[in-house]
Amino acid sequence: MLGPVVMDVSGTTLTEDDRRRIASPLVGMVILFTRNFENPEQLRALCREIHEAKPGVLISVDHEGGRVQRFRDGFTRLPALAQYGRMYEHDAGEAIRASWSHGYVLAAELLAHGVDFSFAPDLDLDWGHSCVIGHRSFSRSPKVVAELALAMIDGMHAAGMATCGKHFPGHGWANADSHKELPEDTRFQAEIIGQDAKPYAWLGSALDSVMTAHVMYPDVDAIPATFSSRWLQDVLREKCGFQGVIFSDDLAMGGALGLGGIVQRAEAALRAGCDALILCNDAAQTDDLLSGLEWKATPQFAARASRLSPRRAIESMESLQSDPVYVDAKKRVPATDADLVDWEE
Repeated sequence: MLGPVVMDVSGTTLTEDDRRRIASPLVGMVILFTRNFENPEQLRALCREIHEAKPGVLISVDHEGGRVQRFRDGFTRLPALAQYGRMYEHDAGEAIRASWSHGYVLAAELLAHGVDFSFAPDLDLDWGHSCVIGHRSFSRSPKVVAELALAMIDGMHAAGMATCGKHFPGHGWANADSHKELPEDTRFQAEIIGQDAKPYAWLGSALDSVMTAHVMYPDVDAIPATFSSRWLQDVLREKCGFQGVIFSDDLAMGGALGLGGIVQRAEAALRAGCDALILCNDAAQTDDLLSGLEWKATPQFAARASRLSPRRAIESMESLQSDPVYVDAKKRVPATDADLVDWEE
């Protein structure tokens, strides 16, 4: 990752404006969405185009399974993570094995199309409150979340892809949608750290990166966790011992808007301890950020960011068909339970 900014692109091929933005020394990663996908061949061509436009830039996607699966045609349909939590209740070993397979298939198929990185797995606890988490969570139990997430992480690593736990310290309690407004979690700090943040402490160095939550926890700080050094430095770095990359959640989301203009938001996130800044769906703000943010690379940033690069090259989906690990893993990914399908993004 060459710089701290994670930006999106407009369509299924690069425009001149896309190329101009990607060329900025601040841009280290491009994130893709469903609008950037027509079919597998087009996706491979777009990824080649991005990599050729700026060698070293990474390509990412939010591709977890369930409703958050950006690419469908030509990809294995991955179930919501809650399905593995339900399996765990009846057969913990089989659930762990299936979660490993989920991670392997997810990562291998993305790598085969030229995508370097996925923001997965989700580590939020399902308290039954959040309108944006729900079935994206493995479980309400931090122990079950950590066990199943570790299996998924091991599967992604085996395929050659780095991982990202989200949304620190936890987005599963607060009801509001942080895409639109700022949620508040009014519990005491000890409960949040002892429950929602526990998987981060247990997983430790297995996680290559973490994404923050645009959620405010008034018992700890009067600003969202993305902009809070108490959460990112004192808890995540010090108490949990996390040494990887910290991504902000999208700085254009409603939960982040109270910190000023886009450059002010980015500076606040960096001061708090974020290493990387996601900004999507607002070309004008992206231009403002790239022209207004002052940032210098450090050896610490380079060391953390180096963990995000793919550890394995997969030439094509055809080559995966001769990979016995992939063939077996794909068989072990369960079909989606009908009652775990809610809404799609």
